[in-house]
Amino acid sequence: MNSFTDVWSTLDWDDLSLRINSKTSRDVERALSRNKIDREDFMALISPAALPYLEPMAQRAQQLTRQRFGNTVNFFAPLYLSNLCANECTYCGFSMSNKIKRKTLDEDEIGRECEALNALGFKHLLMVTGEHKGKVGMDYFRRHFPAIRSYFDSLMIEVQPLQQEEYAELKTLGLDGVLVYQETYHAPTYALHHLRGQKQDFFWRLETPDRLGRAGIDKIGLGALFGLSGNWRTDSYMVAEHLLYLQQTYWQSRYSVAFPRLRPCTGGIEPASLLEENQLVQLICAFRMLAPDVELSLSTRESPYFRDHVIPLAINTVSAGSKTQPGGYADDHPELEQFAPHDNRSPQHVAEALTRAGLQPVWKDWDSFLGRVSQENVAGWQTNKLSGMQIP
Repeated sequence: MNSFTDVWSTLDWDDLSLRINSKTSRDVERALSRNKIDREDFMALISPAALPYLEPMAQRAQQLTRQRFGNTVNFFAPLYLSNLCANECTYCGFSMSNKIKRKTLDEDEIGRECEALNALGFKHLLMVTGEHKGKVGMDYFRRHFPAIRSYFDSLMIEVQPLQQEEYAELKTLGLDGVLVYQETYHAPTYALHHLRGQKQDFFWRLETPDRLGRAGIDKIGLGALFGLSGNWRTDSYMVAEHLLYLQQTYWQSRYSVAFPRLRPCTGGIEPASLLEENQLVQLICAFRMLAPDVELSLSTRESPYFRDHVIPLAINTVSAGSKTQPGGYADDHPELEQFAPHDNRSPQHVAEALTRAGLQPVWKDWDSFLGRVSQENVAGWQTNKLSGMQIP
């Protein structure tokens, strides 16, 4: 059965790195002049040559974002259910050898967390666990999924990669989307940082979005952990190749791209390559130009100042007030956290900042009993939003 592995095997990391770094200002200007960019244009826009063109890139990205999404920004929250993990990863606070307290929420604790999140206004949830299929695998999900779903209008997960039939089963229990980040598409670097556990299997993880597409999952989230490999530009290009392949192969699903950078955590490592803030803006704008209809997300890993200035350009989904430890909303257990968020403002403060920038925070955009909103309704809704928009 074909998968993205077939595409990945044709992509030479070193060759791609050379091609990206060899792009010139003329290549960048050509990309900016086009209505629809291709792979070569994307290479130019993430290349060193594009950095002096950040202003026109930002203007183009903002224009496309307003055309596709109006002034709206969707809010979601991550709910960490467990920090148990059976993997040894050099960059993660949940890594199995780290001497931290371990916690898995039970039914009552989950209910308290869900109620706390509802009180903050959240109706879109990302359910997160460490990768431990024995303690927080399908049995755990079957037991708690229906109750969690009853609190929220959409439910996504970021857990260990599962089998296709398991994703299909979770879909019947209310699953709407899955985030699965490859961390890095450079296999030797991947092996260097994944020392024990199933996450060592590079290709099992690489083919997870294929299993999601075959299972008919509505939304599939992609990304790399920037700073893990020695070349963030090449990892970015690999994410783009993965996205384009999935859009063509599983066109019924929707897609999102996130831009996590390494953050401090227990037992953490220093980044192998630094993705500076202006380069991150460059990358976000390039992805918006490559995929105008794709959801771009920015997490609380970034600073308040950076988020307030970049979200109006090209971002249409954000987390806010995030707690990265089990029980973080109803109680406070910082010793359990996966990483330390940078933007620690309350969800209301983030929403107020975006409102001042002329954006409309969206906490809920459909009722769960209505099922998936139709693309026709989305198009009409966005057209209505555009009629009175003001670009910040």
